Amino acid sequence: MENKDDIRLLNSEKLEEFFINKNQKKYRVNQVLDWVWNKSISSFSQMSNISDDLKNILDKEFVLNKPIEIKSYKSSDGTIKYSIQLYDKNLIEAVLIPSKKRITACISSQVGCSLDCKFCATSRLYRKRNLFCYEIFDQLFFLNEQSKFYFKRKISNLVFMGMGEPLLNYKNVVKAINKIKSKSGLNFSAKKITISTSGIPKIIKHIAHEDLKCNLAVSLHSAIQKTREIIMPFSRKFPIEDLIDSLKYWNRVTKKKILYEYIIFDGINDNVEHIKALVKICKTIPCKVNFIEYNPTGDLRFRRCKVEKLELYQKYLTNEGIVNTYRVSRGRDINAACGQLINLNKVGY
Repeated sequence: MENKDDIRLLNSEKLEEFFINKNQKKYRVNQVLDWVWNKSISSFSQMSNISDDLKNILDKEFVLNKPIEIKSYKSSDGTIKYSIQLYDKNLIEAVLIPSKKRITACISSQVGCSLDCKFCATSRLYRKRNLFCYEIFDQLFFLNEQSKFYFKRKISNLVFMGMGEPLLNYKNVVKAINKIKSKSGLNFSAKKITISTSGIPKIIKHIAHEDLKCNLAVSLHSAIQKTREIIMPFSRKFPIEDLIDSLKYWNRVTKKKILYEYIIFDGINDNVEHIKALVKICKTIPCKVNFIEYNPTGDLRFRRCKVEKLELYQKYLTNEGIVNTYRVSRGRDINAACGQLINLNKVGY
């Protein structure tokens, strides 16, 4: 592997400084940035309005770390999962989810995952590394081109709900979002971007001040600390009181509602005690609740709840004026649904 930096790690000021030192014109900076971001080229030789001399300089000093291979898997419901082999041969997955009203891209932030949520297959993967900001951007750029090809529409919604915990790759996720939103990137609406986190209180407070203007979703699954620790053992380090305190802070700073993601498991969090605990938390911060259908991942302790338990939850929340929805999983037949991203096509991974 070449020991060169990807040129996209340089901002315009750093690139301008580099060009001046190489006796190149400053206006070339915007041209080069347009090629590597807006046009997403894979080689400097593709820059048709750049001199051969400058292309040779760039080729000598920098690389473009593009994916080596991308495989796609199509679901019977229209969902498409992409297995992406990165420049260093690590694997990530991303998902394109079409519906009548929107096209949603679900992208990854880490190779593997740092956390240990027991219901999630991705948590069984060792976290090999964080994704660079350009690798996060490349996922969305590629999926957007795929969406235009297959569905004749651009992606309308973006969720950081793929492999990894976004807040544990804080700097790269923030840089990627800012580039995705910018006119020199994909000009994507901040209102259509959602960061899904398992809940890291300290970083939630930090991200409140980034002025991203995007949405925050929290994988809650229980408002009772002991139960949450069974479902998500890492939460022992982050008491629910601290999590709620950080969400209150985030709401005060951003003025945006919280989205709670909630799976109801048979015999674990499907009783009235858990329902009342959720209602109590919901009343402390402006929020809405998205109930998610559980997708079995092989751990027999976790089973999908009975329909009447979901209805009981929804009845309690609706009676208390708490907005709630239920999301049916998509792409289950290709292991692309929530909690199923695990690179099954890679033996021994």
